[in-house]
Amino acid sequence: MNHSPLPQPVITSLTLGPVELTVSALDRSVAFYQQVLGLTLLSRDGTEATLGLPERPLVALHERPGALPVQPRSPGLYHLALLLPTRADLSRWVQHAARLGLRLGQADHLVSEAFYLSDPDGHGIEVYRDRPSSEWRCQGGEVEMAGDPIDLDSLLTEPGADVPFTSLPDGTTLGHVHLRVADLAATEAFYAGVLGFDIVSRWPGALFVSVDGYHHHLGLNTWQSQGGALAPEGTSRLTRVTLTVKDIGALHSRLTAAGARFIREGDRLEVTDPAGNHLRIQAGGAA
Repeated sequence: MNHSPLPQPVITSLTLGPVELTVSALDRSVAFYQQVLGLTLLSRDGTEATLGLPERPLVALHERPGALPVQPRSPGLYHLALLLPTRADLSRWVQHAARLGLRLGQADHLVSEAFYLSDPDGHGIEVYRDRPSSEWRCQGGEVEMAGDPIDLDSLLTEPGADVPFTSLPDGTTLGHVHLRVADLAATEAFYAGVLGFDIVSRWPGALFVSVDGYHHHLGLNTWQSQGGALAPEGTSRLTRVTLTVKDIGALHSRLTAAGARFIREGDRLEVTDPAGNHLRIQAGGAA
């Protein structure tokens, strides 16, 4: 890449999704995303299915029969994160997961309360709710985040949480996507230096970036994948993450100025990050 001066950051609005994944058995995966997470099946055609909320595709599945489970040492998806509108919504889902007998990881991140699980092929999933941004704390120009235990007693007795969970509530979004990468310095140069994301937090082996002051739209870590190569075709893996922004013209200019390799097709850019994670950046009514 050359070192020509880059235009100023231009992403002022961002919507994430869908996240596209390969899976070994489509029927099994569709059932999981419907029954466990409460997603709606939006479309299905042969070996492909898209799930989410009406008018909001969140996950696209591509069947590769016999595909091996996710390889954590390879770059790819660490987790996709479903953001629920309220704490009561999160409580209802947690109680639903408990009735199914699921074992969940959990963490109070100060900015959010989050629960973790994996789909049948090993793709990571987070289900979370945000605290109001007025409660977020910053230090040294970074958002403070942690991995503290959640107050489960308080969560499970949250007012309004006694309504049974049947499906994801209206207003659920793909709040963030966390990726495994191979080299953190190269990753920072790409996401912050080229695409123009703001760095909001740094952890050992991880970087969190966003736009519009959010605590993070993308997590990027090398915890297991430092120096790793993309998993082979016969593996369940991430194939693409779609990012929708209001305008891609300035992003096109930034990529060109940086000497990055990309493809533009109308109002859509196809580009890979330094670890090989594939991004589709498209123009649209981001919110």
